[in-house]
Amino acid sequence: MTTGPTRQTRARGDRPTYACTSCGWTTAKWVGRCGECQEWGSVAEVAPVTGITKARVGAVRPLPIADVAPDTARTRPTGVDELDRVLGGGLVAGAVVLVAGEPGVGKSTLLLDVASRAAQQGRTVLYVSGEESAGQVRLRAERIGALRPRLLIAAETDLGTVLGHVQQAQPDLLVVDSVQTVASDAVDGTAGNVTQVREVAASLIRVAKERGMATLLVGHVTKDGSIAGPRVLEHLVDVVCQFEGDRHSRLRLVRAVKNRYGPTDEVGCFDLSDAGITGLADPSGLFLSRHAEPVPGTCVTVTLEGRRPLVSEVQALVAPSASAQARRATSGLDASRVSMVLAVLERRAGIRMAGADTYVSTVGGARLVEPACDLAVALALASAAQELPLAAGTVALGEVGLTGEVRRVEGVARRLAEAARRGFRRAVVPASSDDPVPAPEGMLVHEVADVHGALLHAAFPPDPGRGPGPDPGPGPGHLRSVT
Repeated sequence: MTTGPTRQTRARGDRPTYACTSCGWTTAKWVGRCGECQEWGSVAEVAPVTGITKARVGAVRPLPIADVAPDTARTRPTGVDELDRVLGGGLVAGAVVLVAGEPGVGKSTLLLDVASRAAQQGRTVLYVSGEESAGQVRLRAERIGALRPRLLIAAETDLGTVLGHVQQAQPDLLVVDSVQTVASDAVDGTAGNVTQVREVAASLIRVAKERGMATLLVGHVTKDGSIAGPRVLEHLVDVVCQFEGDRHSRLRLVRAVKNRYGPTDEVGCFDLSDAGITGLADPSGLFLSRHAEPVPGTCVTVTLEGRRPLVSEVQALVAPSASAQARRATSGLDASRVSMVLAVLERRAGIRMAGADTYVSTVGGARLVEPACDLAVALALASAAQELPLAAGTVALGEVGLTGEVRRVEGVARRLAEAARRGFRRAVVPASSDDPVPAPEGMLVHEVADVHGALLHAAFPPDPGRGPGPDPGPGPGHLRSVT
């Protein structure tokens, strides 16, 4: 760790420059804390610029943009449909993709499957393992059916040796697992530190661009979930994919947080098992529980993961508190938004929960963070407080405001179409000031303006003797407190 400027003799007129080894922020004088990423002890002196760079005439002259061949940016499918969805169609020649995630989430298994499919297509693939031996990788490949003649394996941690293997094998696809385990002799420090990661990544990216070789890099993450190493690493690569998943669940999500060749609003869903990792084209069923009869405290909503609608269930439990201070616990939801919904229910809908413990969770390890899930949380809490189930086959969409109003959310038609496909026949959505919300065939859509109106339409099943139509439900006097 650098604690101050390095004392060295400089020529007259040379001024030292200091840069953050984590994010690349520069300053004219040394400081103990980076002014950009706020990390302590990351500012170090860099070599001063000497002389003036002279102009050189390159071998390749600039071309009119219309004359540039578009084939250099064409995507080639990997054979894994869910990953191709995230990448924007597949891998581009010369593209460098950084796949980051927690240990044990399935990164190596996914990339080994991608390497196997590429080798099956006739391409030469070099898989460099810096964390496991070649025998361990072979056992995993045998377990998931990834043994291919054109899939080459090398267990190396030296950058020079890795580049030598690349020059000898001439691969079409390079997989490095992981970039934090490879070290270069050209720089000081052990593998994994900031300087080493930056040098190794820059060398691999340079070779990938020169050879037109697609490259997949595995990256570790820190305790807070960010990618380990310098932030400049994320700026150097072309695509950054985040691999997410709960250790206690088989569901894995891959999302692109940066993509120079495609969208960043797509999500790939995978099922991780002992037999390998497989894509899930329809993962909505994983986020729903199965009950023979409606259960109090449950409400279904439809969330948008990128452009993909996923049907998810929110469960709530409200019970009298045994202590003076009630407990609030959440899982898979934003705790601050749940607290806001609780306050709105108490203030705007007349449901007192000050003396009750509340527990709100999602099903199947889903994480719901968008405001469109507020109404489902409110109805689940109200249903649990009243000990009455919602009408069977009901979904709820909408953002809840502090005044109790239910606001519009994007993609309502797409969400309702997915809910109708999953068999839901009633929907509670925000009222539209323009045209009415289009209802899918066979679905009854109730438009509500506030939370109290949503409770009247959804808190209790409609009376079978009344026929179709919204159920007026009980009046405000029927809403009781939990004590």
